[in-house]
Amino acid sequence: MFENNVFLKDSCKNVVENGEIIGYEMKTHITYYRGIPLSMVNFVAVEVDGVKVPEEDIRFTADEIDWFTLKEMETVATIKWEYGVPATVRVLQKGGLSKGTHEVSLTVSTRTAYIPIPLEGTMKRTVTID
Repeated sequence: MFENNVFLKDSCKNVVENGEIIGYEMKTHITYYRGIPLSMVNFVAVEVDGVKVPEEDIRFTADEIDWFTLKEMETVATIKWEYGVPATVRVLQKGGLSKGTHEVSLTVSTRTAYIPIPLEGTMKRTVTID
């Protein structure tokens, strides 16, 4: 139902810090029609070429300033992920994604105050890393 909001096209790329590739990231929109505090993100999951990424390697930011592990996000009620504003999901992996084509799947699940089930979307894309 929310697949069109998850994993924005052409957003997957390796991340370079201090001259080294520290991982890769992709952009996502919220799986809801309003903004929510980060504590209401139920979970985020990434899979590359059929291999699930460990939760502890995933980082998330709604503002490109404050980065959180998924565990830390459980208590973040002061930062809101706004509707229409893409968030960034980063995977810490030395060397990032190798050059070539990869199948990358991103799942984002959110909770709301008045809908009894999580709102979840998954999008799988074929990405090319140059």
